Amino acid sequence: MERVFSEQELVRREKVKNIKNAYPDRFDVNYEIKDAMILPDETENVRVAGRIVLMRKMGKMSFLTIGDIEGKIQVSVKIDRIGEEAYQSFKENYDLGDFIGVEGEVFTTHTGEKTIRATSITFLGKALKPLPEKFHGLEDQELIYRNRYVDLIMNDESKQKFLLRSRLIYEIRKYLNDLGYLEIETPILNNKASGATAKPFMTHHNALDIDLYLRIAPETYLKRAIVGGFTKVFEIARCFRNEGMDATHLQDFTMIEGYGAYLNYKDNMTLLRKMLQTIVQNLFGTLEIQMGDKMVDLSGEWEVITFRDLILRYSDIDIDKYNTKESLLDKIKEEKIEIDSDVPLENLGYGNLVDQLYKKVARPHIVGPLYMTSHPTSLSPLARANDENPEITDRFQLIINGAEIINAYSELVDPQEQERRLLQQAELKAGGDEEAMPMDYDYIGAMEYGMPPISGWGMGIDRLMQLLTNSENIKDCILFPLMKPLN
Repeated sequence: MERVFSEQELVRREKVKNIKNAYPDRFDVNYEIKDAMILPDETENVRVAGRIVLMRKMGKMSFLTIGDIEGKIQVSVKIDRIGEEAYQSFKENYDLGDFIGVEGEVFTTHTGEKTIRATSITFLGKALKPLPEKFHGLEDQELIYRNRYVDLIMNDESKQKFLLRSRLIYEIRKYLNDLGYLEIETPILNNKASGATAKPFMTHHNALDIDLYLRIAPETYLKRAIVGGFTKVFEIARCFRNEGMDATHLQDFTMIEGYGAYLNYKDNMTLLRKMLQTIVQNLFGTLEIQMGDKMVDLSGEWEVITFRDLILRYSDIDIDKYNTKESLLDKIKEEKIEIDSDVPLENLGYGNLVDQLYKKVARPHIVGPLYMTSHPTSLSPLARANDENPEITDRFQLIINGAEIINAYSELVDPQEQERRLLQQAELKAGGDEEAMPMDYDYIGAMEYGMPPISGWGMGIDRLMQLLTNSENIKDCILFPLMKPLN
């Protein structure tokens, strides 16, 4: 099918023919734009490059602004400085969106704007499509997700959001590195969909002719690393869960998981509170963050409450009393609690049913920050059972403003108990619970070489960004979210 171009696009394509080299291979930059913006006046031989985002062409002197993801700077272009031929080519062939290189001297205009007085300009790349109208940019939200590159060109708020995301990941890495944690990588293609209770994505490996799963979480491989002798490890991992999509959930997302030998879950409650408080303070200069219509204070100690007590706070259901799947399901129906689940409630195991109940009656009301502890063992097949009550685990989740940010626990390191629990999970899976975990004898085999006490945690980077930037949709915090093709 033949492509159809707008009149502006046709004009720009003609201009390419008039430019001696419209797509050169390099330009010798000696300052980034953000650094040039703070240079003292009269600094000479400054060479910067960027995209033209504003331009006022006039008779013998013109002004333009070039920018990149981190900054913008004004450039003055005069015919008597760059030469008549170069100036004429500039006026005839340069458009908004084009990339150029500039060399010149820094000065400040009488309006206080830092500017480069160009002695030469070099064409670096033609934009064949015109940019959106400068005062509005992209406004259609779906178009923003599909054309994030244009959103970044036009929208300073988007630029700042994704610069913040990079800084957030840097701060996390730095904090953990300073504590002696080592960053490692684990497989994305797995033989078993293990590491969390979730419905997996499947794929096929042609060379090996086997079906594989995209990882749900890096957990079991990070713990294999502990078996191998690492004591503190973490990974920033892309994970995949073939479940529902809404304003706070995506099927592919970024999380960070960390594991420390000789620690328990209470150690990590302290570590993660201090880590988040340090990072947020570094990023924002405050621990009071606007989230939705609420101001959330992250300072001080954080509330700790059991799973049971949290559900009781917002309902009349005591999960210690209704401690079987059948009795709990009957009570949910008796209370006329409507629970939306991708899996029929009758097919869920007891632990997943409790989790669905909590998400319906309690989680939406939590402002937090709040640590929820004492999850049912059947909901936590990889977590260590509590010494005093084996029906619950040494586990916690961090909930802030109705969003689960961190999941953590003291790890189950007894291979015989782990095998028993995974067999239970396999039975649930066979009974229709698609989120149950499969049996994984390779992981059991690794455990049988011996594991020290371990505590691990996972934190959603996208979800944390959504909270910290007060974004309505988690896609607002993903540079290039997956979208259904238009055709």
